[in-house]
This record gives sequence, structure tokens and C-alpha cells, in this order.
Amino acid sequence: MLEFWTSYGLPFAMILLHIGITIGVVMGGMAYLTYAERKVMGAMQRRQGPMTVGPFGLLQPIADGIKLLTKETILPTQANKGVFLIAPMLTFTLALAAWAVIPVDVGLALADINVGILYLFAISSMGVYGVVMAGWGSNSRYAFLGAMRSASQMVSYEVSMGLVIVTVLLCCGSQNLTEIVLAERSFGMNVLLFPMLIIFLVSILAETNRAPFDLPEGESELSGGFMVEYSSFTFALFFLGEYINMILMSAMTTILFLGGWKVPFGIEFLSFVPGAVWFVLKTCLVLFFFIWSRATFPRYRYDQLMRLGWKVFLPLTLLWVLVVSGFLIYTNQLPGM
Repeated sequence: MLEFWTSYGLPFAMILLHIGITIGVVMGGMAYLTYAERKVMGAMQRRQGPMTVGPFGLLQPIADGIKLLTKETILPTQANKGVFLIAPMLTFTLALAAWAVIPVDVGLALADINVGILYLFAISSMGVYGVVMAGWGSNSRYAFLGAMRSASQMVSYEVSMGLVIVTVLLCCGSQNLTEIVLAERSFGMNVLLFPMLIIFLVSILAETNRAPFDLPEGESELSGGFMVEYSSFTFALFFLGEYINMILMSAMTTILFLGGWKVPFGIEFLSFVPGAVWFVLKTCLVLFFFIWSRATFPRYRYDQLMRLGWKVFLPLTLLWVLVVSGFLIYTNQLPGM
């Protein structure tokens, strides 16, 4: 019995503990991201933001969560109830599942697999299903139109995001996220990847349906988009999924372009700070970009959004794959050469 516990029981229990800690940290980060967003936007708009619940409003996310969990779940009469209820569960589950391959530091990843990038692509691609199911299952014209907008928007910007990631993979020579962070990049590589960082930042705004690309939830014309028929706990799952995806995309940006858990610019006297702290700080910097964009830019028209994705970002990223490849071959810096 002891041998069975040592060989199978204890490793399985440790995996469950690791999963529980990961989910707890992500959920806690998501809750206080909503608080940070409201406080930062309040400061940008010269108001206070949440101040009532707890000191400085710090308990506001907990109060919001309790309110959403205790309200009645309303099911539309004509909705396909199975699809209607599965959609938010799918969105939330996929948002959490993607965190399995995110390394916060060396060895701090649930699954340090060699195809981490492909895994993230597969998970993010499946996220479209939750949105389409929500729009179709609601049996509402507004919800369905919002779902179609969101699906086409997510698919359009996934193409340019994929090509941006290809340029990073060319420089690193691996699909393992830990190896991407540890790979040494020359100054020329970093200069070439900087335009791809800008495109990636804009693309993750569109991928997560965030302002100024929050057209699937355009209140003025769609009454809330694909979530318009959802309430209480089902709405909370969509809400959780959206903010967890924001943190995920920020973590991906940190891994691909900002050096992950490495000390910024190789400054040696800062090396005493744990790598996980640097990872969190860099991720928070990208999250600030999400909030800053929402507080600053007006909403795009839908035709402008699609034109930017297909007529600007797609040709530019295709060209840049060729430019980066040519540079690496010409300078003998292609990994494996």
C-alpha cells in the first residue's frame, strides 16, 4: 500500500495541488484585475472608482462575485437550454485549460511540453465555439449577430497572431515556451521583432473582444451582443473567461517578447528578485495596456476592424516572416545552422 501511494498516489496528489494553486492564483488575479481596471480608469477619468466595500474598495470584487452567484439564472423560453448552458462553461473551461503550459519561472509550469505554442493555438481556436454556441443557443437575433461578429473577428486576428508567433519561433527555434524565454536573441533580432510586438498587442485586443474592438458587445446596436440573454452565474462564467483570457494573452506577450521571468535588460543588481515576480510585473504592464486602450480610444467601426486585420496586418506579417527569415539566414543566426 505504501509503495502504491509513493509511486502513484503522491505524484497524483501533487499534480492536483499544483492545479488547485494555479486555478486559485489565476482566479484571484482575475478578480483583482476587475478592481484594478475600475481604479485605473477612474484615475484616467478624474474620479475615484470603487471606494465603498472594504478599505479603498478592496472587497468590491468579492461583493460583485457574491451578487452574481446569488442572483436567479434566467433561461429564455425559446432557447436551446443545453447549448445555452454549455456555452459559458466551455468558454470558462478553455480559458483555464490554456494555463497548463504557461511557465511563470524555470520549472514552474503544469505541463512543460515541447508543443506549448500549438497547444495554446488549439485552445484559443476552440474558444470560438463557446461564443457561437452562446449566440445560437440564445435564440435571439441580437445574440446571434454578436456571435457572428465575434467569431469572424477572432478568426481574422488569429491569422496575423499566428504569423507573428512564427517570426518569434524562427528566432528561437523551439515551440517549448520555457525554451523560447531562455533562447538568446541578438540585438538585430529584437529590433526586427519590435514591429511584431506592436501588431501582437493590437491583435490580442481584438482576440479578446476588448475596447476599442469590443464590437461583438456593442451596446448601441446589439444590446450586449452574444451575452445579452445571460444573467447571474452563466454571465459570470463569460465574464471570468474574458478576464482570464486577458491575463493569458498578457502572459503570452511576456513570454514571446518581454523575456518572461528574466531580469529586464539584463540588469545584474536586480537579479535578487525572483523570476516569478518579474513575470507578474511584466504581465501587469501588458494588462495596463488593455485598460489604457479602453480608457483612451473610441470604438472602431466593424468594417474598419476587418480591414485592419485582413488588408494591413495579414500582408505585413507575411512580409515580415520573409524579412526575419532572410535576416537570420544572411547573418547565420538561424537556430540549428
